[in-house]
Amino acid sequence: MRSIPKQLAILILGLLPVAAVQGADQTPDYSKQVAPILKKYCAGCHNEQDREGKLSLESFASLQRGGKSGSALLPGDGKSSRLIRLITGQAKPLMPPEDNKRPTADEIALLTAWIDGGAKGPAGAEPDLTQLLVPDLKPAATEKPITALAWSPAGTLRAVARYGGIELQQAETGKVTARLTGLPGKINAIEFSADGKQLLSASGIAGLYGQATLWSVEQRKPIRSFKGHRDTMYAATLSPDGKTLATGSYDHQIILWNVESGKQLRKLTGHNGAVYDVAFHPGGNVLASASGDETVKLWRVDTGLRLDTRSQPLDEQYVVTFSPDGKYLVAGGADNRIRVWQFVSEAKPQINPLLYSRYAHDGPIVQLAFVPSGKALLSGAEDRTLKLWETERFTQLFAYERQSDVTPALAVAPDNKSFTVARMDGSLKTYPLKTLKSTTPVPPQTVAAAPVSADSPSQQFTEKEPNDTPSQALQITVPANVKGTIHLAGDDRLEDQDLYRFASKAGEEWIIEVNAARSKSPLDSRIEVLTAKGERIERLVLEAVRDSYFTFRGKDSNTSNDYRVHNWREMELNEYLYADGEVVKLWLYPRGPDSGFKVYPGTGSRYAYFDTTPTTHALNSPCYIVRPHPPGAKLIPSGLPVFPLYYENDDESRRELGSDSRLTFTAPADGQYLVRVVDARGFQGEKFAYTLTVRPRRPDFTVSVGGMNPKVSPGSGREFSVKAKRKDGFQGPIHVHVKDLPKGFHVATPLVIEAEQNTALGTITATADAPKPVADAKPPTITATAEIMGQTVTKEVGNLGKIELAAKPKVVVYVEQATGDGPQDWSVEKPLELEIQAGQTIMAKVRVDRNDFKGRISFGGDDSGRNMPHGVYVDNIGLNGLLIVEGKSERNFFITAAKWVPEMTRTFHLRSTVDGNQTSIPVILHVRPRK
Repeated sequence: MRSIPKQLAILILGLLPVAAVQGADQTPDYSKQVAPILKKYCAGCHNEQDREGKLSLESFASLQRGGKSGSALLPGDGKSSRLIRLITGQAKPLMPPEDNKRPTADEIALLTAWIDGGAKGPAGAEPDLTQLLVPDLKPAATEKPITALAWSPAGTLRAVARYGGIELQQAETGKVTARLTGLPGKINAIEFSADGKQLLSASGIAGLYGQATLWSVEQRKPIRSFKGHRDTMYAATLSPDGKTLATGSYDHQIILWNVESGKQLRKLTGHNGAVYDVAFHPGGNVLASASGDETVKLWRVDTGLRLDTRSQPLDEQYVVTFSPDGKYLVAGGADNRIRVWQFVSEAKPQINPLLYSRYAHDGPIVQLAFVPSGKALLSGAEDRTLKLWETERFTQLFAYERQSDVTPALAVAPDNKSFTVARMDGSLKTYPLKTLKSTTPVPPQTVAAAPVSADSPSQQFTEKEPNDTPSQALQITVPANVKGTIHLAGDDRLEDQDLYRFASKAGEEWIIEVNAARSKSPLDSRIEVLTAKGERIERLVLEAVRDSYFTFRGKDSNTSNDYRVHNWREMELNEYLYADGEVVKLWLYPRGPDSGFKVYPGTGSRYAYFDTTPTTHALNSPCYIVRPHPPGAKLIPSGLPVFPLYYENDDESRRELGSDSRLTFTAPADGQYLVRVVDARGFQGEKFAYTLTVRPRRPDFTVSVGGMNPKVSPGSGREFSVKAKRKDGFQGPIHVHVKDLPKGFHVATPLVIEAEQNTALGTITATADAPKPVADAKPPTITATAEIMGQTVTKEVGNLGKIELAAKPKVVVYVEQATGDGPQDWSVEKPLELEIQAGQTIMAKVRVDRNDFKGRISFGGDDSGRNMPHGVYVDNIGLNGLLIVEGKSERNFFITAAKWVPEMTRTFHLRSTVDGNQTSIPVILHVRPRK
């Protein structure tokens, strides 16, 4: 760095009068006196890149050109020059703007004197102002913070960056073998070349310039410097072949350089914030960038084409990297989350789908590093935590000890056995890489039930007071029915509770329920299962993995629709959402600009899970995506809360019993247990009667039919439904068969009510030449079959009733391939087959034949794809749903499958709202695994 004349340095800081620097008869020098002032106060906005008002003050030549308001200078007349008038406030707008640092009176006098003297430019080449403006500050005597770190590919050297220089250390001993000095400012990034012969560094001076330097590791000398940014350089990285350098800066720019020549190849513009990190794809053709504008972008290296902008982050992004195999793009930043995208846009612009969003730390994430094998990922954050993640589903494996200071750098040893972390207090530490198995959540209903004899009769008991303490609990033999009353005779000030003791073996599953409100009792029951000593029994542990809150409006205790929550795009169907003790499950994505999630069961009153009770939630109240774990699970702290759930229930969670209670209890061990019954409000009285039932869990189902006695038009279809009522937690698939249809009538069978779902929709279609069914024709019969606890259970459901052939419909609906020209030959006997991969969107076409009907034809909104697999839906429906407008007879539409949808084959149809809800011929949809 060049030394600065002492008086000039003081002048630049505005601390010395002009007369102390020059004689009264001397004209100020542009290079030494004028240019530093313009650079200090004006060039931040008026430069060759920004040119506010089309004026640049970055060089003497640009100053002479002036701006859109004309010349900034009147040589010989400083006070009349526009530059001076703006600085002094005589002309508008005031410059620099208010709230910005302003020139001193002496600095303004110097500028005026320079213009009065003719506004002469530099005698030779203009000086390097970035060097003139750097104050010669000496660092404190304490150990310099470590700001960047890198291992050599061979694992023998370790590069450690501190302010202004880099140490080369023996990796095994930590002995410093060389120091690379003379670098400007803080060194924000360093890395070795692929062959280990060169070392790259990125640094610069805030507000002035950025510099990347390529060093010879053997000679310990700089090979080449790269300067082109207008602010400090945060990131620099070499392409896998070592021929291209990418740099990112606080000036929002990315520059690609030719390493051999040092020349710029191209600038990548599009970020609206500082570029904090850049990373090459292992193939070398794509560059990723992380920015303060809360986005991650992908670029083609050879053309500069922007391939994608990932805008899911909620705050500044500080670090980005690719997995070693190139399949994943991973980023982190100030929103404390690690996001993982599937990388697909290598050749052309394409959406890279978000796979995972993990709340990782309780502070901004500043470092991410894959181990060379790609089997694990390390993360470091400002909260001084370090964590290890597996890379199949990106779940936490291990949390290392809390660090002594923030860890701005970490580097993994090439042998996959250890990593080194650098801290702001100047210390280093090397840790072995852990090889732990991921903690897999235990989903509900995975514990096998110990059989309880189906022939065991229910014993009848009557409550006897006192039974308010564990020692007083009434012993019952289960299965049992108990009649009781929440009432303490003689003292209504005391709150009554009734306790009952029963024996169970480990794994036995019991249904415990109260009948009170259904029998017109004023009791609002609440039940709980306790240990023999009266202690609560932990049912499971809910780990919060994503934080959110309710937006737009609060929720009542019934609604299953329009769950609007913050950051919903990072949530997935079938995830559990916890809010104030209630757990629901996400059923359908928001389907338009003015909608929210639907939660299970998708219609009617919502379900709660794990026997929690639906309740109201206020606007802006917190909620969390949670993951269930077994009781007593040891979880890695993430900064988000953990919620233990116990065996208890207020109002039955499936909304079948009103305000009565029902609880499913699985005995964790052989022993005695207590059932406690209370009034949820603390009320009591002689009329607060109830019947308590404790019985074995017996999974079962029934199926009902909707849309009976259909009238079907020739060449068209009419919809019917089959709906399951599930008992005692049975959630398996149910296959529904329809037989004995009249000639010319068809149903795609079996219909499948999917696991955890309640409804399937079918359509009965008639061929164009179908004859009228005979008057005394036997109604089509319906049976339902399911596997329950290892046994096949078949039930007679009923029939479809009388089927009639209707008149020619006003519209006939067809689903066709989107690429076809003209009508396509799909029929009842030969249905259309479509194929979609999980995570994919495909296009199809709906066409109608209009028979004297000219109006608008709607196919519904979020329900427009009838009987599609759970997680597959008609996409991009907008505010008006899927429709064909007046005067049109066809339109394309999109079908999307969520990434988790399993492989299956299923039929779906479209249903118009015209002429009694005519349906299309069923379409066979094949869902294939994600490639």
